[in-house]
Amino acid sequence: MNIRHLTFRLLQVYIAVVRTGSISQAAAQLHLTQPTVSLQIKRLTEAVGELLLEVRDGQYQPTFVGKELYHAALDALTRFDDFNGFLSDAAQGTKGHFSIGVVTTAQYVLPRLLSPYAQQYPAVDVTFNIGNRSSVLQRFQNQMDDLYLFSHPPTGDHVVSGRFLRNPLVLIAPIHHWAAQKTQIDFSELIDERFLMREPGSATRMVFENFLREQNLQLHKTLQIESNEVIRMSVETGLGLAVLSEHTLAQTLSQSNAKVAVINVRDFPLNSHWYVVRHGDRRLPIAAHHFIEFMNAHLPEWVEEKYIRNELAVLLGTH
Repeated sequence: MNIRHLTFRLLQVYIAVVRTGSISQAAAQLHLTQPTVSLQIKRLTEAVGELLLEVRDGQYQPTFVGKELYHAALDALTRFDDFNGFLSDAAQGTKGHFSIGVVTTAQYVLPRLLSPYAQQYPAVDVTFNIGNRSSVLQRFQNQMDDLYLFSHPPTGDHVVSGRFLRNPLVLIAPIHHWAAQKTQIDFSELIDERFLMREPGSATRMVFENFLREQNLQLHKTLQIESNEVIRMSVETGLGLAVLSEHTLAQTLSQSNAKVAVINVRDFPLNSHWYVVRHGDRRLPIAAHHFIEFMNAHLPEWVEEKYIRNELAVLLGTH
């Protein structure tokens, strides 16, 4: 490979094609013509001397060599982004940018983490992308964000994760439901109730289904809804029961006119945690690293002590 033939622009074009899987989408993203993008990919392939992309399922996807180039390109461009950030810091004070991929349930947690940080570092630009677990997993695999918030992190050698917050899962019912009047009940007494479930792959659903398997129980009636807020509202109207994060319900349950109640079920709440996750092949921008340091130092100021399970130091070990 002739390194002298590689340029930042070639690497930027290549990253865009890998991420979008399309020459046309990459061209639109970079404000270039399709022939220009095709030519850039051809020049990059010639410079490397190996096939970098192949079409699978109608999309451009990296070959074995192409994946390694993708990781190297991300690392190289991130390092120079950091250098550019350093120059800005030297001239204007603390400044930078990082992005966070967030599963939908974490949108109730994220403001508590970001607000105090943003107040102390107003020049740091933070972008967060919210989606269901499947879409955020895809973002993680494509290294589209610097950090991720999961309640059930992905697995593999390329995953670096540290839990920081307990995420108890509780069972809720309409405020006047018969089970809400009981001191404690067994889950088996609720087996004929309708349960409102998140989509398959949701971390909340996975934890709940694991509980059912351990208890050798099977629900008789379920209804799938892909939104915690819609599930909560549906429970209020009597459509069914549901398992949701205690954090999701905190504001609702504190109101005097709350229309849902937490049922005291044996072996509940179910254990779950929130994790900060990074991709081991992606070098963290300085701003993202500082954010984790800030969380690690100030978490007790933002969150009740009973929820804290701080293992963020594992993410600070490699920068």
